[in-house]
Amino acid sequence: MRVDSKINSNSEYFDFQKFVRAIFRQKLVVIGFTILGAALAASYAFLATPVYEAKAFVMPPSQNDISNFNYGRMKESELVPYTVKDVYDIYTRYLQAESLRLEFFSKIYVPSLSAQEREKSRNVLYSTFSQVLRVVPPLRETSDRYSVVVQTSDPQKAKEWVGAYVARAGELAKNEMIKNVSIESEVRARNLEQQISSARGKSSKAREDSIARLSEALRIAESIGLEKPPSITVSQSVIAGGEAGQLTYMRGSKALKAEIESLQARKSDDPFTEHLRDLQDRYYFFKELKTEPASVSVYRQDGAVELPDSPVKPNKVLILILGVIGGLITGVAFVLLRGLLAVKSE
Repeated sequence: MRVDSKINSNSEYFDFQKFVRAIFRQKLVVIGFTILGAALAASYAFLATPVYEAKAFVMPPSQNDISNFNYGRMKESELVPYTVKDVYDIYTRYLQAESLRLEFFSKIYVPSLSAQEREKSRNVLYSTFSQVLRVVPPLRETSDRYSVVVQTSDPQKAKEWVGAYVARAGELAKNEMIKNVSIESEVRARNLEQQISSARGKSSKAREDSIARLSEALRIAESIGLEKPPSITVSQSVIAGGEAGQLTYMRGSKALKAEIESLQARKSDDPFTEHLRDLQDRYYFFKELKTEPASVSVYRQDGAVELPDSPVKPNKVLILILGVIGGLITGVAFVLLRGLLAVKSE
């Protein structure tokens, strides 16, 4: 067994030596393939169109940025204040929305292409656009920073597109937030208007009821000839209408007539309607509530978008290294294959 193992080991060592000698004898062929691979790689690396990359990073707005969204939103108004997360979620939804990508594709990307490039099918163009513009979500669960990446052959265009895309998402999100606040304010104003109308109706009915009670008391006072209140000690609350108004007639017909005439001549019950002014103040507040777009923000940009000064593609060094390695492997494979064919032909 030991003799067989030693023979196999010597045989393998001999084959390896033959392999090395064969490559060494034809080293010029291997070197030629290596140089060819390096030349092809260099041609691609230096002739390929350079691609520049621009990035923008966005993060949640500050509490101060969204404070005007919460103007008038408190427990007393029954409107729950917006949180930073509520606002930023709307922004990131637009940032990743397919509708925004299609809008940017149609209005920005396609018009920037040459007439020849625009002749390609829309699916092909959109597939290329998906590689040009990417929205990268947070890399960690604890992070909330998104990035927008644009890769194109024009560095100035890459910078402008990144800024335009981030700003357009912010504009759409801000418009939705303002619309939400406006609708909620309008609904709240309508509810208060209904409460004001109800309070006025209740006050009007109360006046009619008072006139009916006083008219009845007047008839009683006139029937017994009571013109003035009697000079007896009676509780003022009883005379005024206590005990279901049974002794109201004791105020005398003269006072009752005057009060009835005053109630009938009253043009408005507003001054006598409980809590009406408070309801009106809140109604006008929500009716006139407006949110100025310039006073709010739905995101913050983390740093300015820099103009790229060096291309990210092609990676010339990496391409040259891969070209040399590829040429070397191809040369060795060619030498071995030629040697194998020569052995078989013998």
